[in-house]
Amino acid sequence: MFKTKKYYQQQNIKAINFPTDIESIRKRIEDTDPILYGKTRNYGDGAVTYLSPYISRGVISTKQVYNYIMSLDLPWQKIEKLVQELAWRDYWQQVWLAKGDEIHTDLKNTQSDVFSHNIPKAIVEADTGINVVDEAIKTLYTNGYMHNHMRMYVASICCNISKCHWLTPARWMYSHLLDGDLASNQLSWQWVTGAFSNKKYYANQGNINKFFDSDQTGTFLDVDYSEFPSMEIPKKLEETVEFENSTKLPDTNKPELDRGKKTLVYNYYNLDPSWHKEKGYQRVLMLEPSVFEKYPVSEKNIDFVLNLARNIEGIKVFVGEFNELEDLVSSDNIICKEHPLNKHYKGKEETRDWISSVKGYHSSFFSYWKKAKKEL
Repeated sequence: MFKTKKYYQQQNIKAINFPTDIESIRKRIEDTDPILYGKTRNYGDGAVTYLSPYISRGVISTKQVYNYIMSLDLPWQKIEKLVQELAWRDYWQQVWLAKGDEIHTDLKNTQSDVFSHNIPKAIVEADTGINVVDEAIKTLYTNGYMHNHMRMYVASICCNISKCHWLTPARWMYSHLLDGDLASNQLSWQWVTGAFSNKKYYANQGNINKFFDSDQTGTFLDVDYSEFPSMEIPKKLEETVEFENSTKLPDTNKPELDRGKKTLVYNYYNLDPSWHKEKGYQRVLMLEPSVFEKYPVSEKNIDFVLNLARNIEGIKVFVGEFNELEDLVSSDNIICKEHPLNKHYKGKEETRDWISSVKGYHSSFFSYWKKAKKEL
């Protein structure tokens, strides 16, 4: 029986917790309601799946979730919205694979009307004066999660209202998200600012009130949409700060490894417990300091990854660079999954479990979706 929106309103606080045992994760897939998702996903208390941290960390794949949705044997028009959202994730990844480090630059258009390359202090301190936004930022710090619609509001405030370039605020948000994925994060921020879209995204207080059960008035967003393009930076957002964060990786000794044994290399983006379930492999979770220095994440994110890794029997944690791992295991015996951050890996690379066979760069999601939808 499909659950009602009232059910999700009652369960919302509970759902924001993210268990790390594989049975709870599989149960969360089975709790997915694609029909109610399509109707309510934009609401703060809507029937979102809460699967994104597990997809981003590679514990489950978009194809795995898609297969479950299809197994429900529901009409396509009732499930298309959720399938499309899964496709967005693969689309961002395809852009990253094609463009590489260019995703950290204005990819299609130069962001216009930039006043600062920092981040508004009011955002960092959860003190914008917009109540539901400030509460969402506090939840991000505590639970590592923010509703996708709210992320768009925060990005718009940072970049289109405060006129900060998107890169620093995007790095701030990525560092706190349990579902942090550099492709979807960077490119979504660019989409909001017009750097990867044809126009800037704005939302006023009325829109926020509608979707997040608020009745607040008198904020700097309580204006007509026609006022946004010429709006001065609100006083509340004038002060900006630099982004400062560093990653605390576990302090571990180098594990004892058999140089001549076939070795599966897991990382921050691949924690799939079903990958080569057969015995006979050596399993290593590699956390490269150079990656986390470039793309820092909070301590709770690392704790989340270490807890997820417990689903992988016999895995050993290796904190070091890939060339250091080569001192312990011959690259001839190394197996990894494809990913843009793995370009320097040596050994055998295996493909990921994509939702469709559509590959390569597409300048817009809908050009990608047009092809993927035919296949799906």
